[in-house]
Amino acid sequence: MSEHTCSPAIELGTDVGGFFREAVDETLERGGYDASEATVTYVGALLADFAKPGQLNQETLARPVTLLLDEARQATGFERFERLRTLGDGVLYISSFFREHLERRGVEVHYIYRVGASAYESASVMMGRDQSGMDVFGELSHKFEMFTALLSDVAEKLRASQVATPSDVLKLYERWTKTGSARLAEQLAKQGLTPVVGNGTIH
Repeated sequence: MSEHTCSPAIELGTDVGGFFREAVDETLERGGYDASEATVTYVGALLADFAKPGQLNQETLARPVTLLLDEARQATGFERFERLRTLGDGVLYISSFFREHLERRGVEVHYIYRVGASAYESASVMMGRDQSGMDVFGELSHKFEMFTALLSDVAEKLRASQVATPSDVLKLYERWTKTGSARLAEQLAKQGLTPVVGNGTIH
């Protein structure tokens, strides 16, 4: 993130990422979900990433997912892997946080699940297991509906605290950096973030 003069500052990357990981951990424990530590870490980071979506993430929200899957499979090398991974991430996110919107549009959510799971499975085949033997994308593929349920519960937790999506946390933070408002600082504190007036740099 760029530097701004005379702005309050918090460790955005650390605090926001930690906030989403904590939300996932609490929901995981409360709901009795079965997931590996590595995959839970990935999912927490995924939510932090969607607080500031990139072009491919936006495409997942705007274009037919079957077309995106076909384009990903036609790509080669690292681009193929990134498109598959990003599609899996995007489908997991929108089917968790925007399921009602999909249903209102007449989208069959279980079909969307299959597309997301298929994207992750293809990414898993390309990636293989890491040095610890973990297969994060394979787990996301095989347990796609479970992770959708997990993140749907996280979404409900955020809505209950008046923060609808990960991007809302970032917007709240950005409003605070511009105004230094005590009220906004209090709202951030309720989300587990501690605003600290710094030397003018947003980290």
